Amino acid sequence: MTIAPVRQPVIAVGIICFRDSEVLLIRRGKPPRAGEWSIPGGRVEFGETLLAAAARELHEETGIVAQDFAHVETLDGLFRSRSTGELHSHYVLVDFVARWHAGEPRAGDDATEARFFRVVEIQAMDLWEETRRVIARAQKMPEART
Repeated sequence: MTIAPVRQPVIAVGIICFRDSEVLLIRRGKPPRAGEWSIPGGRVEFGETLLAAAARELHEETGIVAQDFAHVETLDGLFRSRSTGELHSHYVLVDFVARWHAGEPRAGDDATEARFFRVVEIQAMDLWEETRRVIARAQKMPEART
């Protein structure tokens, strides 16, 4: 008898970090969406709270320290093969907004680039539509204002 591998969603956090009228983005170094600009984030480690994971991932990927974290939204990231359409990964994404506190962006961990963009600049960028939407939602929250 063959037992199929258990496939479960991965819990991950995303951080929408604002510095005045700028938002922090990273260029992803690994799948899913490798090479694309996105908000920083990553997997939650066993025993780690969501907020601790958000602060850790933000610092590991960008060198930035933020404050006043607040939940924005939880959503599913269902990623499919572009050639076959087969589902290859499922992430439960817990996104937070935070305000920049210290540091200058530098790429680290899974990011190949990290920098602040003026919010108006991201309208012309090729971002995952969910990324664009959650940034717009976070921008309306009090935690986004310095």
